[in-house]
This record gives sequence, structure tokens and C-alpha cells, in this order.
Amino acid sequence: MILPVILAGGVGSRLWPLSRDLMPKQFLQLDGEQTMLQETLKRLSGVDTLKPLIICNEEHRFIAAEQLRQIQMLDRNIILEPVGRNTAPAIALAALTALEKGVDPLLLVLAADHIIGDIPSFQKAITKASTLAEANQLTTFGIVPTAAETGYGYIRRGTAIRDAYQVAEFVEKPDIETATDYLASGEYYWNSGMFMFKASVYLAELKKHRPDIHEVCVQAMVGLNVDLDFMRINDEVFQTCPSESIDYAVMEKTSAAVVVPLEAKWSDVGAWSSLWSISEKNAEGNVFKGDVIAVDSHNNYVFAETCLVATVGLNDAVVVQTKDAILVAAKDHVQEVKSIVKELKDASRSEYRVHREVYRPWGKYDSIDHGQRYQVKRITVKPGEKLSIQMHHHRAEHWIVVTGTAKVTLGTDEKLLTENQSIYIPVGVVHALENPGKIPLELIEVQSGSYLGEDDIVRFADRYGRN
Repeated sequence: MILPVILAGGVGSRLWPLSRDLMPKQFLQLDGEQTMLQETLKRLSGVDTLKPLIICNEEHRFIAAEQLRQIQMLDRNIILEPVGRNTAPAIALAALTALEKGVDPLLLVLAADHIIGDIPSFQKAITKASTLAEANQLTTFGIVPTAAETGYGYIRRGTAIRDAYQVAEFVEKPDIETATDYLASGEYYWNSGMFMFKASVYLAELKKHRPDIHEVCVQAMVGLNVDLDFMRINDEVFQTCPSESIDYAVMEKTSAAVVVPLEAKWSDVGAWSSLWSISEKNAEGNVFKGDVIAVDSHNNYVFAETCLVATVGLNDAVVVQTKDAILVAAKDHVQEVKSIVKELKDASRSEYRVHREVYRPWGKYDSIDHGQRYQVKRITVKPGEKLSIQMHHHRAEHWIVVTGTAKVTLGTDEKLLTENQSIYIPVGVVHALENPGKIPLELIEVQSGSYLGEDDIVRFADRYGRN
């Protein structure tokens, strides 16, 4: 049995302004009809697998759950990490979860933010890896390099073994001269960060080489709390876990590591230039997403989220427009976008963390205008969903229904509002909003008061466990 383990942590700061702390790249639709997480699972179609385990952090739990629900794969199968501790502990949690269910499956460990263009080749590599994993090998997938890349770690192959090779060595990201030598030798692969092995074998190797990580993960699983679709481990215990990648903790130390070569049009989409390189281009070498007009422009990546973007005489550049930010960068400098994110974070600006449009388990809201003592939001509530029973100390709210039906609790009263009807929520009054209908509820909320922060919410009851 193959159990997909999808690592869905990380923030992808080099893909700002689309990727942000609370909506990182693995939950975005970048290349394909679905989000990167959904595409990761979709490419396993036709492979005999169990329901996947998803590992993500607390802040992304409702996004992950909603995206799994959309593809009918939500089944209390999301492990929440209270803090990020890199891949070795994360995979250990998945292995322990599998073994607690009385099975010892082959764990197929995949990142949620990779793109693979040749799915048949990828699935053939899974078949080869599964044979090796059944024989107690710790298998990794090595990407056959197509260029002298300095942004990836490499794996040097050793003795041939069946359809793979023993791992001779893991090496760090090289300089351009070394990478050129690696490419010419034919003995090196890009380190993909994808693996396959038995759950029990991985835990045994982890216990052998990093018993401290193994012990913390075992203790963190004691008293596992299943909450809605989420598995919550012991926060206090897991905080003490060392942060270590699977490469350093296990794969570089074990004598059972093998590498399966993979040629499948793979990319980890580490920067905007990577997305340009794998996308379909027009005759001028441009990749356009959204409403774009270009004159005398070549080899650009232009993303327009909400408005027209026009370029004149622009070459080898990246332009990304979102509702609240615009990035303009030379294509060969996009690795430095993470410096912009750091500057935003150091300045305590919200643009590094959230989009103007923010997703919640009940729907979403879009902050369309704001001033010193007011804020205007467009709120969308999914059918059958309900916001928490709450109150605010510093702001009053006006709600105007645009479409759908709103069931409003105001103190001890309940009211139904339909299109063009409105209601006033005074400061300090307990209230709730629910969509009892069959279509999305859309309303305009006007907040006014001395403080309008999202932390001015006192929750008394919440179906999503946030009170």
C-alpha cells in the first residue's frame, strides 16, 4: 500500500506578491486548472494509493481542508504542526500516524509546491521506487539535470541497483563552475526532495541516526487530538523538537539510500523565472496571465490579477499585479524578491502576510476601502456556513446584503435579511452571521470605530474551534 504524504508547509517568499504567509504558493493556482496542492494529488490518479496525509501548520488548516474537500479527499487526514521543524520530524509524524492505524505502508513523500509536466514518467518512477522501498531501501527521486543549476542541491550516484543507483553522496548547492562539471559528468541529479520508503524503516533509521528527533515525535503523538478534520499533536512537546531536514537527519547517514532517476519536466517553482521557463509562451517569448497588452516586449512574465497591465519596450522582466501590490523585477534578479518580503516584515506592513482578499473557513472577505476610523469589506459566506458568535469592544458595523439571505443574531433576537436590506451592529453587542440559503451570501460591511484590527474579536462560540 502506498500512502501519499504531502508536505504543505513553507511560505514561498520568492513568489511574492502572489505567495504570502497566510496564502503560500502551494495553495495557489499557478500552473494548471487547480491549486498546486490539488495538482500534486491529481497526478497520482491511476496509482493505487490510500487517502493522503497532509502536513501543514495551524494558520493554513482551513485552506488545506477546503482544497481537499473540493477534490473529495478530506477525511480527517490533516496533521497540524504547531511550529515548523523541517522535514525529518514532519515525516516522522506521518509514519507514526500510519503505524498507529495498524498498517506499515510505503510512504510516498511529496512537496505540495512542485510542478511535474510528464505525469506518465513520474508514475513509472513511483513503480520503480516502490519495488526498492518494499526491499527496505530508502528511495529518493533524482531529477536528471537539464542545466547547470546553482539553486538546487545535488545527488551523486553510486553503484547501479535494479532501476536505480546507490546514493554515493549528497552535495550542497554548487557554484556555476561546479554545477557545470556536475552536468558534464552525468553522475549527478538534482535533489528533488521526494522520497519513498516503508514507515517502519524510516522510523528505524531516524531512531538510529537522530534518536532525539525520534523520541520527541513519539512523545508528541501521545494523546493525539482529532478536531474536525485535523490531527493535533502535543504542542508543548513538539516545541522542543530539533529542526532538521530528512537529508541531514537520515539520508546522508543511512547505508540504505538509493536514487531513482526521474525525467518528468519537474520544477520546484522557486522563483518567477522558474514559472516563466515552464509556461507556454507566445511568439515573442512572453507568458501572460490575465488582462495584458504588450507592445515591443519580449521574454516577460506578466500576471494581472484585477486590472489591465500594459508594457511597452519591456524585455526579460517579471510584472505581477495583485489587488494591493505590484512587483516589477528583472527576470535575472527575481531570487532577490525575498529581500522585499523581509523589508515589508521588518516594517510591520501587512502585505508580506496577507492579501487584500482573505480566506476564512466560512468563506472570504475583501477589504475594499479603509480610512482612519472606517473600513469597508465585501464579505462572502458559503451556503450553510456561519461566522462565530462574537462581539467587538471598539467598532460598530453596518451590514448591507447584496445577494442571498443572511440570518443575523443580534443579542437575543434573530432576523432574516435579503437583498438590499441592512442592519446595524452596535459596539459591544453579541452577534453572529449565517447563510441559511443555497447560494453564496454576499454583503457589504462598513466598520467604524477607534480600532479596526482583526484581533478586536471576542468569540463566544465557533463551529471551527477558534474560540
